[in-house]
Amino acid sequence: MNPDVLPLLVAVPLVAAGVALLPVRGGTGARVLLMTLLTANLAAAVALVAATRDGSVLVHQVGGWDAGIAIPLAADALSALVMTVAALLTLACSAFALASGTGRLRLFAPFVLVLTAGVNGALLTADLFNLFVFIEVMLLPSYGLLVLARERRGTEASVRGSRLYVVFNLVVSTVLLAGVALTYGVTGTVNLAALAGAATDDPVVAAAVGMCLVALAMKAAVVPVHGWLARAYPSTSPAVTALFSGLHTKVAIYAIYRVYAVVFEGDQRYLWIGLVVFSATMVVGVLGAAGEQRMRSVLAFHMVSQIGYILLGVALFTPAGLTAGIFYLLHHMVVKASLFLSTGAIETRYGTDVLDDLKPRMRREPVLAAAFGVAALSLAGLPPFSGFVAKLSLVLAALAAGQVAVVVAALAVSLVTLLSMLKLVNAVFAPALVSGAAGPVRADGGTTDGTARDGTAGDDARDGAAGGAAVATRTATARTSEVTWTRRSRAALAAPAVALAAVTVVLGLGAQGLLDLAGVAADGLLDTTTYVTEVTGR
Repeated sequence: MNPDVLPLLVAVPLVAAGVALLPVRGGTGARVLLMTLLTANLAAAVALVAATRDGSVLVHQVGGWDAGIAIPLAADALSALVMTVAALLTLACSAFALASGTGRLRLFAPFVLVLTAGVNGALLTADLFNLFVFIEVMLLPSYGLLVLARERRGTEASVRGSRLYVVFNLVVSTVLLAGVALTYGVTGTVNLAALAGAATDDPVVAAAVGMCLVALAMKAAVVPVHGWLARAYPSTSPAVTALFSGLHTKVAIYAIYRVYAVVFEGDQRYLWIGLVVFSATMVVGVLGAAGEQRMRSVLAFHMVSQIGYILLGVALFTPAGLTAGIFYLLHHMVVKASLFLSTGAIETRYGTDVLDDLKPRMRREPVLAAAFGVAALSLAGLPPFSGFVAKLSLVLAALAAGQVAVVVAALAVSLVTLLSMLKLVNAVFAPALVSGAAGPVRADGGTTDGTARDGTAGDDARDGAAGGAAVATRTATARTSEVTWTRRSRAALAAPAVALAAVTVVLGLGAQGLLDLAGVAADGLLDTTTYVTEVTGR
């Protein structure tokens, strides 16, 4: 593959975003352009994986300038794998957004295209300052998506969540930029390859680049700065929540792996900090989920917990640990997006994701129930799904490194995660899984099992007993929302979640192939000689 195509992965989505802004009647052109370009982006990412699976590193110096002056873009097995899964999730989440209505808003397509350009740039850049720039390119359309998703339907909670997201990310950007400035001040460069190993010999450089890692850890929602994610993500629309879950924190995690491997060269002196903090992230995240009553809030806290698992790989910094961490990262991106999309399909159709409101409505959603169940069991780490391979690999890597306490914490958190997900499945989806579709529909719209056609009769009685105005409002919203859905629109809503759930099954059954690719990516982090040589041109 010609390295000269790398800038196109950033430039083409940006140009397409401008084209998508052109006024076309009905917005059909923008939507077609969005899905076409996202499909092409996925194909290009797969081609990158094929080109780097042997450990090769593709490098392009933007503008043809000499190395050290030009902006370097580099693709290796790690960046190609993460880009492929990110492209898949962006495509699936955009399809869901189109089915749910969010994607039909005029500015949705331009925002997602700019976001795609930012993600590709952040994964490809070999320069700390441009990492900051591309993260900002990701954030700007994200602020727009937060506002867009709640257009004319904003609530106090959504406003608080959006405000928290914007303010926190501005703080993170400030810390990251300060770290980049300090790094340049003490070394005279922000080129990652030129910084190779610099932090191992000079504690001042270690402190400067460490500030960048702290900013990236904040963005990844590592404990103790995890609360923003659990509050901000559920406050926006289901489509945007799923999109953010697969991109923002994962780019930060990728950058932590990259920076620590290249600049610190996996320095063993600091790994204990990661083991302590990331283990705490696992525990705090799963405990936080216990007190939540909204499905997306529960999933957001579980996301925090799983981020701890992923980052344990870099904290171990052994061949087995890095391989397991990279595999876990790819698996988690797929599974978490599937869970958010299943939940989003339910919320879009019934107007609520509150557990107590949903149970009587799920009798007619066996497909969504199955997709959610598969993804939930994979998240908990049960065979034959990809989560089992990810957790088993990570536990074996921790045992081999002699980190018994980490293994105990990981297993305990895994057990609590399983119980928590079973609670969700039992509370919301069990009726659908047991009984399948509802009984025959009566002439008055109800079903023979006594459940109203729109599932609201039982709710009305319960709502009245509860006397809660908020619950009554949700029920009324559900009535309005549900009656408008056709069988075709229900299938379009469920399809992205089902497709991603199928991917986790495939990854679980064919895990060796992805483990081999993750192993190549891990080798590139353990020995950065090829990466440094190609980027510096020396």
